[in-house]
Amino acid sequence: MVGFAQHPINIRRTRANLHLFHTLLILSIFLNTSTACSSGNCQLLDSCSSATDCGPGLYCGNCPSLSKNQPVCTRGQATIPTSIVNGLPFNKYSWLVTHNSFSIVDAPSLTGVQRITVYNQEDTVTNQLRNGVRGLMLDMYDFEDDIWLCHSFRGQCYNFTAFQPAINSLKEVEAFLSTNPTEIVTIIIEDYVHTPKGLTKLFNDAALDNYWFPVSKMPKKGEDWPTITDMVQQNHRLLVFTSDSSKEADEGIAYQWRYMVENEYGDGSVVQGSCRKRKESRPLSSKGATLFLQNSFPTFPVQADACKEHSALLGDMVGTCYKAAGKIPNFLSVNFYMKLCRGVMEEVFFDALDQMNGQALCGCSAVTACQVGAAFGVCKTIPVSNGTSPTYTAGTFSGSVQLSGSASRVHTTSPSVCCLFYFMSMLFLL
Repeated sequence: MVGFAQHPINIRRTRANLHLFHTLLILSIFLNTSTACSSGNCQLLDSCSSATDCGPGLYCGNCPSLSKNQPVCTRGQATIPTSIVNGLPFNKYSWLVTHNSFSIVDAPSLTGVQRITVYNQEDTVTNQLRNGVRGLMLDMYDFEDDIWLCHSFRGQCYNFTAFQPAINSLKEVEAFLSTNPTEIVTIIIEDYVHTPKGLTKLFNDAALDNYWFPVSKMPKKGEDWPTITDMVQQNHRLLVFTSDSSKEADEGIAYQWRYMVENEYGDGSVVQGSCRKRKESRPLSSKGATLFLQNSFPTFPVQADACKEHSALLGDMVGTCYKAAGKIPNFLSVNFYMKLCRGVMEEVFFDALDQMNGQALCGCSAVTACQVGAAFGVCKTIPVSNGTSPTYTAGTFSGSVQLSGSASRVHTTSPSVCCLFYFMSMLFLL
């Protein structure tokens, strides 16, 4: 039998086929590269490599916990509901809230020692506000003859759990309010400040007293709040609540659970089919408080898992808490608010907010379907996502969404840190 190597024609044909294959492969790579989007041209769900690849209102992200490793352009800003339906009472709207807004990945230590704690967000307070966050949850403590933002054990701040003086973040809020005269921000304080009039001085020093919503005007028997229009006209654009009941009489700072109900926080807030009240709160279905804060985050935050938590589970929890409270939450609080999984599950975080506002404000499937001046339930048709970027109304904010510092890389709190933090907290509780 004559071997293949003995046929020069077959050799030439094989070499020609290999050459053609290599040529087609190189051409394919070239075409894919040359037609790939970049420089702000990428639309929703397009592959991307950096934040600047994505169009307005989008950022570049992935979801490894759901095996979605390829970064795609993902929605990165909340729709500001008042930009579509304005003039209703404040308690008719749903707002995005960041849990432990100050606990930011890669925030430098200002105490001279390495920080040993967990992290809840990946973006500065300024960027949070620019991206549509309208509620900040801040833990405040007496520390180093000042008031600091801090994680804690038994109500005491330590140099290895401290973040920064609270006035730094409050000045970011003031800068935002001063440059955005129609926006309203809510601050919810976990309050461990014992310095007499300490919070009063803090907010005055940050010039936030200029925007203060007075306690005397807050509804106390389940009535509607003033309208957004009235609050803006009177410049009552900062709502502040404290967990310390004595501060309402002493400093004029609203005691949180007199005006809102709240579900459990931590792991209790993400148990499917369950939405129980926080122990300090009235029953969720109480008619005496018109505001509802829904927590939806685990006890120990893991940045890489947040996109999974913000998918179908979040939608299920909103529905469960709606049944328990009989109303849509006014505040929806999460960790790592930028971690989404668009295109992976039906529900995504910003879309869930749109749906809540749409149902509450105009009886539509999403707030983007609301029509100014139309009767309740009369909705306009909105296109189903087809891979192109929708137009989001997000106040005056535009451009690709970028995270501060090195937050674009996933920061996973190591099991050893979580265990150490948990072990230390148990020690201090003994």
